[in-house]
Amino acid sequence: MSDLEKIKAPIKQELKKFNDYFKSSVKSTVPLLNIITNYVLRRKGKQMRPLFVLLSAKMLGEINESSYTAASLIELLHTATLIHDDVVDESYERRGFFSINALWKSKVAVLVGDYFLSKGLLLALKNKEFEILQIVSDSVKEISEGELYQIQKSRKLNINEEEYFEIIRKKTATLISACTATGAKSVNCDDHTLQQMKIFGEYTGIAFQIRDDLFDYQNNGLVGKPMGNDIKEKKLTLPLIYSLDKASGSKKRQILRLISKHGKKPDKLTEIIQFVNDHGGIEYSVSKMNHYKELALESIVDLPQSEAKTALIDLVNYSINRKK
Repeated sequence: MSDLEKIKAPIKQELKKFNDYFKSSVKSTVPLLNIITNYVLRRKGKQMRPLFVLLSAKMLGEINESSYTAASLIELLHTATLIHDDVVDESYERRGFFSINALWKSKVAVLVGDYFLSKGLLLALKNKEFEILQIVSDSVKEISEGELYQIQKSRKLNINEEEYFEIIRKKTATLISACTATGAKSVNCDDHTLQQMKIFGEYTGIAFQIRDDLFDYQNNGLVGKPMGNDIKEKKLTLPLIYSLDKASGSKKRQILRLISKHGKKPDKLTEIIQFVNDHGGIEYSVSKMNHYKELALESIVDLPQSEAKTALIDLVNYSINRKK
């Protein structure tokens, strides 16, 4: 049994029910939409976000219809953002498969993303899950702001560590926080526990994103995104920000010039990656990642012990130890 299968074990039956619930929530009378939806469902990833929702719910109560609605809403909105991201980034591959825009062109991909978004909103409204919809809608707003802020800063190549953490809090951590918060809300937890679960999700999300950013500088042959992809897009992430801060003025200017003018050239990419390794950017980022993981685990230490809590802790560890 793989690590992920062990994590799923306490909610194996509930996860199966969720998958059926999710499939029924995206059905359409338009044949093309159903073809594309089936393609999306067949290549679904690790389902980490529904796992965070359902394990949070199970840890604090009994998984119910509200929990399935929360997990489906988040998965629908997350899928919509991924489809739209592929269009914006002109990416023709995701998780080793062709992206929607690669197979059906950008216009169809944008419309399919819009469809998933609207289905998520309608699902929440149909089931009168207004508080869950509020949590997730706030998250989507934050994600959009985070992405736009990162684009703005990337153009000027002047992002510092504080700004980096604000960006990843908005663009990644807020969605993981929505997962754990909606899971908790679905079983009617008290306000203090709800806040606890929001914080737990946020810290986990920050650690998760640092792990993702480290992949840009570590070649293990398994990663979903190519090595150096962030550099090509002129995204300054923690390993590079730290290394630039530690470098001399002339070296910093040289590296920023390489990123700005030659960042897509393989030999220059190698030079930038080597610079980060030489200046301790990897080690520093790993230490920060572990720091936020520990903060996440500390935030739920007083919650009752259970099989679901153990699996949730294992999921946090899995999210920062993953190889892709």
